[in-house]
Amino acid sequence: MHEMSVALAVVDQVAEAAARAGDVTAVRSVRLQVGELAGVVPDALAFSFELACAGTLLEGAELITEAVPGRARCTPCAHEWAVGMPPRLTCPECGGARTDLLTGRELQILDVHWEDGGPPHAPTREPISEEC
Repeated sequence: MHEMSVALAVVDQVAEAAARAGDVTAVRSVRLQVGELAGVVPDALAFSFELACAGTLLEGAELITEAVPGRARCTPCAHEWAVGMPPRLTCPECGGARTDLLTGRELQILDVHWEDGGPPHAPTREPISEEC
């Protein structure tokens, strides 16, 4: 299951950040940005995240996902549109097939809230790296 590898990667990256920060007693929430075209099913990710957190510093943490709609721009006419699912990659304005995908592939940790007596941690926005 692809979502399980994503969940494990998130847990590993948050646990590493917590270890670097020191004095972290628990992770309360993890907020992820998930693009509509990232190939991730949010319900399956939530289920996998709960399983991946078991027995770790993240056990009981809330997973908050922010959906990012897919958007594209036509290279010839510069028209922008929501691509939807399945993605419509031909321009609805001119019919052009040369398009740039602007958003929708995101899969990154936006922020993490943990207990350590300090302010919430906001890591650099980096894509989740997973090894399948």
